Amino acid sequence: MFTGIVTAIGTIREATRRGDLRAMIACPFDPAGMAIGASIACSGVCLTVVDKGGVAGDAWFAVDISGESVARTVPGRWEVGQRLNLEPALKLGDELGGHIVTGHVDGVGTIVSIAAVGDSHRTVIAAPHELAPYLAPKGSITVDGISLTVNKVMDEADGSCRFTLNIIPHTAEVTTFGGLREGDQVNLEIDVLARYLQRMQSLRG
Repeated sequence: MFTGIVTAIGTIREATRRGDLRAMIACPFDPAGMAIGASIACSGVCLTVVDKGGVAGDAWFAVDISGESVARTVPGRWEVGQRLNLEPALKLGDELGGHIVTGHVDGVGTIVSIAAVGDSHRTVIAAPHELAPYLAPKGSITVDGISLTVNKVMDEADGSCRFTLNIIPHTAEVTTFGGLREGDQVNLEIDVLARYLQRMQSLRG
């Protein structure tokens, strides 16, 4: 379980195929605080630490990424040099600063536009039709592991939708969002409450 509050940015140092894909991710964490078997959200994907090393501030951890996870996430996301938003799993008693995030990616969105509005940036993302019913103004959405609030939803004729976000300078600075450009793709996870509400509604129908 996560909150969508990114605590660090990591970089994929190595990526090798051994059945599943194993990635070694450099990070500024303290390896003493990372347990083997612990979960870390990597740009919105819940992954298990299978190895670790380094020193505090210059550490690394390794994860195994299944074919299913590779297929459901942004193409090319697991290549060497890719930067990832990192969040360790929520501990009992931690502040729930964002919203409840499971680390299970539901689909891939595409950045349509980014426009400066004051010091912030209004960002429009296109979401596939299967996610459109779960998006609502003022609802929560996880984008590349970042907890964000949907400002507006525009439905499209083909059943897909576009939604807008307001990215404040702090979010752009401490996550990979500051490096995104039009046409880039992002991992999306819908609000877990919306998922269950939609399921209940479909059964009533």
